[in-house]
Amino acid sequence: MPTRGKSINLYLMDGTANGRIKCTLANWTGVAYKIPRTEIDNCKERHDLKQSGVYFLFGISDQTGDNVVYIGQAGARKNGEGILYRLQEHKRNPEKDYWTEAVVFTTSNNSFGPTEISYLENRFCKLATEAKRYLVKNGNDPTLGNITEEKESEMEEFVDYAKIIMGTFGHKVFEPLVGSSPTPVIDPPTIDKEPKLYLSTTKANAIGRRTNEGFVVFKGSTVSAVPTKSCPETISRLRKQHAERVSSEGMLLEDTLFGSPSAAAGFVTYSSANGLTMWATENGKTLKELEGEDESEQSSQI
Repeated sequence: MPTRGKSINLYLMDGTANGRIKCTLANWTGVAYKIPRTEIDNCKERHDLKQSGVYFLFGISDQTGDNVVYIGQAGARKNGEGILYRLQEHKRNPEKDYWTEAVVFTTSNNSFGPTEISYLENRFCKLATEAKRYLVKNGNDPTLGNITEEKESEMEEFVDYAKIIMGTFGHKVFEPLVGSSPTPVIDPPTIDKEPKLYLSTTKANAIGRRTNEGFVVFKGSTVSAVPTKSCPETISRLRKQHAERVSSEGMLLEDTLFGSPSAAAGFVTYSSANGLTMWATENGKTLKELEGEDESEQSSQI
């Protein structure tokens, strides 16, 4: 059964794409906000931001240039302050000066209690850590809390919707580099049809796959240790950028995403490389040949 589409309502609160955005989905009581740090103080009149909820602080590490995220929860207080108050606290905290944007999840009917927000914080932290897209800045693992199986099922549905919205907001914090499809709420997941591709030389042996973001080289691949004399500067920079992901024996320690098959091939071989001809299936069909088949198939459907 093909995956059905989803209708998402995005409201540009400031009339611009880089301002505050409110997001809702049909038949869902959740509400999400994307708020630039500079616009936090302009949200004081938003009643639903004074409720309980879970929030994400997104930024970039000054030391490494990596994407970072902090995930927290906020309970509604007797003085009427909730999520917004916590965001304002983080804005004043000099130890959290790295973040530039917040994403908030709450509900339209103020239905989140301590159990719900603790569960969601735990699940979101686990998903973000497993995806390895962002450096998760949480110092301690949040507790899962005591939750009934009925409430757990309800919260997992909320998580599924949150994954869709987070991707819509431009943050792939929950999405592994490979092995996943867009998270369906109703339909079963689709099977990734992209074949594994192989690159083998006397000094390297790698496996990878095309994705809708570029090309991923899999953990466990071995890469050339020494650059060729004609190695481009762009490839040298890639090797330096991902140096911590390569062991002293030349083994790739994590799945690694590249912008193109040629960049991936150049990284593996430490040289100038044509990824379309160097990556091939187990049966020897090159990526160039595969893409030719894709074009032929699309033409026949027109």
